[in-house]
Amino acid sequence: MTLRREAFLGHVKERGEYPSEQEAERAARVVLALLGAHLVGEVRAQLAARLPEDFALILLNPLQATEPLPPERFLRATAAWIDGATEQTAAWDVSAVLSTVADAAGDDLLNQILLQLPAGYDLLFGHPRPI
Repeated sequence: MTLRREAFLGHVKERGEYPSEQEAERAARVVLALLGAHLVGEVRAQLAARLPEDFALILLNPLQATEPLPPERFLRATAAWIDGATEQTAAWDVSAVLSTVADAAGDDLLNQILLQLPAGYDLLFGHPRPI
């Protein structure tokens, strides 16, 4: 089921404790553009189908990545794309967006997403895996 734009941004805004929907949207756009570069094929298409249309398009037309970034470099890249961000604020942004994405994806799709990503992304999505 596709999340409506208002609901998606509402979750991100609440989880990120953003003062405005614009800040939540800015975080969502950057994180989804970076995430899209890490996902391929059917998994990316299935996730896009569960996101509001404008965010799905960002996921499907991502920033180019030459290699999958480990979680700590993903946070650094997020910080680099958001004006005035630090790695700490980027971690907050990534967590707010990816936990919302995880809820939209559901467990089965989230497991497929995590298989395409380097180790450690389970924590960014707020779904730690047992060791």
